[in-house]
Amino acid sequence: MMNEKTVKDSQAIKAFLEEHSCKDVVVLPLENCSWTDCFVIGTVNSVGHLKGVVHQIWDLMNELGLSVNNRHKTPGEDGWTLIDTGDIVIHLMSQELRDFYSLEKLWAASEPESVR
Repeated sequence: MMNEKTVKDSQAIKAFLEEHSCKDVVVLPLENCSWTDCFVIGTVNSVGHLKGVVHQIWDLMNELGLSVNNRHKTPGEDGWTLIDTGDIVIHLMSQELRDFYSLEKLWAASEPESVR
Protein backbone atom coordinates (compact mmCIF):
# COMPACT_ATOMS: atom_id res chain seq x y z
CA MET A 1 0.00 0.00 0.00
CA MET A 2 1.32 3.45 -0.94
CA ASN A 3 2.19 5.82 1.87
CA GLU A 4 0.45 9.19 2.12
CA LYS A 5 3.36 11.17 0.60
CA THR A 6 3.58 8.85 -2.41
CA VAL A 7 -0.17 9.13 -3.02
CA LYS A 8 0.00 12.94 -2.76
CA ASP A 9 3.11 13.18 -4.98
CA SER A 10 1.74 10.82 -7.64
CA GLN A 11 -1.49 12.86 -7.80
CA ALA A 12 0.55 16.10 -8.12
CA ILE A 13 2.54 14.54 -10.98
CA LYS A 14 -0.68 13.37 -12.66
CA ALA A 15 -2.16 16.89 -12.40
CA PHE A 16 1.07 18.43 -13.76
CA LEU A 17 1.07 16.08 -16.77
CA GLU A 18 -2.60 16.79 -17.51
CA GLU A 19 -1.92 20.55 -17.28
CA HIS A 20 0.87 20.07 -19.81
CA SER A 21 -1.38 18.37 -22.38
CA CYS A 22 -0.44 14.75 -21.69
CA LYS A 23 -3.34 12.42 -22.47
CA ASP A 24 -4.80 9.45 -20.58
CA VAL A 25 -2.66 10.04 -17.48
CA VAL A 26 -3.03 7.23 -14.95
CA VAL A 27 -1.55 6.40 -11.57
CA LEU A 28 -1.01 2.65 -11.43
CA PRO A 29 -0.41 1.35 -7.88
CA LEU A 30 1.95 -1.65 -7.79
CA GLU A 31 1.23 -3.48 -4.54
CA ASN A 32 3.24 -6.53 -5.53
CA CYS A 33 6.40 -4.74 -6.71
CA SER A 34 9.54 -4.67 -4.57
CA TRP A 35 11.28 -1.70 -6.24
CA THR A 36 8.55 0.96 -6.68
CA ASP A 37 5.10 1.80 -5.33
CA CYS A 38 3.45 3.08 -8.50
CA PHE A 39 3.76 4.14 -12.10
CA VAL A 40 2.43 7.41 -13.45
CA ILE A 41 1.87 6.92 -17.18
CA GLY A 42 1.01 9.65 -19.67
CA THR A 43 0.82 9.91 -23.44
CA VAL A 44 2.67 12.68 -25.27
CA ASN A 45 1.76 13.79 -28.78
CA SER A 46 5.29 14.20 -30.23
CA VAL A 47 8.98 14.00 -29.34
CA GLY A 48 8.97 17.81 -29.05
CA HIS A 49 6.09 17.64 -26.57
CA LEU A 50 7.95 14.94 -24.63
CA LYS A 51 11.09 17.09 -24.42
CA GLY A 52 9.10 20.12 -23.28
CA VAL A 53 7.29 18.19 -20.52
CA VAL A 54 10.51 16.57 -19.29
CA HIS A 55 12.27 19.95 -19.30
CA GLN A 56 9.50 21.49 -17.17
CA ILE A 57 8.91 18.58 -14.76
CA TRP A 58 12.25 19.07 -12.93
CA ASP A 59 10.87 22.06 -11.03
CA LEU A 60 7.97 19.93 -9.80
CA MET A 61 10.34 17.14 -8.75
CA ASN A 62 12.34 19.67 -6.69
CA GLU A 63 9.17 21.20 -5.24
CA LEU A 64 7.96 17.74 -4.12
CA GLY A 65 11.38 16.88 -2.70
CA LEU A 66 11.77 13.92 -5.05
CA SER A 67 15.23 12.88 -6.18
CA VAL A 68 15.50 11.42 -9.66
CA ASN A 69 17.61 8.28 -9.88
CA ASN A 70 18.15 8.27 -13.64
CA ARG A 71 18.26 11.86 -14.87
CA HIS A 72 19.36 12.07 -18.49
CA LYS A 73 20.35 15.22 -20.35
CA THR A 74 17.99 14.53 -23.26
CA PRO A 75 14.67 12.68 -23.30
CA GLY A 76 14.30 9.58 -25.45
CA GLU A 77 14.18 10.24 -29.17
CA ASP A 78 12.10 7.08 -29.53
CA GLY A 79 9.09 8.69 -27.85
CA TRP A 80 9.46 7.16 -24.38
CA THR A 81 11.14 8.61 -21.32
CA LEU A 82 11.21 7.02 -17.89
CA ILE A 83 11.80 9.12 -14.78
CA ASP A 84 12.61 7.01 -11.70
CA THR A 85 12.10 8.71 -8.33
CA GLY A 86 12.21 5.47 -6.37
CA ASP A 87 8.66 5.23 -5.02
CA ILE A 88 7.19 6.66 -8.25
CA VAL A 89 8.27 5.79 -11.80
CA ILE A 90 6.97 8.17 -14.47
CA HIS A 91 6.53 6.87 -18.01
CA LEU A 92 5.98 9.46 -20.75
CA MET A 93 5.22 7.67 -24.00
CA SER A 94 4.00 8.23 -27.53
CA GLN A 95 0.59 6.73 -28.29
CA GLU A 96 2.23 4.12 -30.53
CA LEU A 97 4.61 2.90 -27.80
CA ARG A 98 1.94 3.04 -25.13
CA ASP A 99 -0.37 0.88 -27.24
CA PHE A 100 2.45 -1.54 -28.05
CA TYR A 101 3.78 -2.04 -24.51
CA SER A 102 0.40 -1.77 -22.69
CA LEU A 103 2.06 -1.22 -19.31
CA GLU A 104 -1.27 -0.99 -17.49
CA LYS A 105 -2.35 -4.43 -18.74
CA LEU A 106 1.09 -5.96 -18.25
CA TRP A 107 1.47 -4.78 -14.66
CA ALA A 108 -2.17 -5.35 -13.69
CA ALA A 109 -1.71 -8.97 -14.80
CA SER A 110 1.29 -9.32 -12.45
CA GLU A 111 -0.70 -8.18 -9.40
CA PRO A 112 -2.43 -10.78 -7.24
CA GLU A 113 -6.20 -11.06 -7.68
CA SER A 114 -6.87 -9.76 -4.18
CA VAL A 115 -5.17 -6.44 -4.98
CA ARG A 116 -7.10 -5.62 -8.15
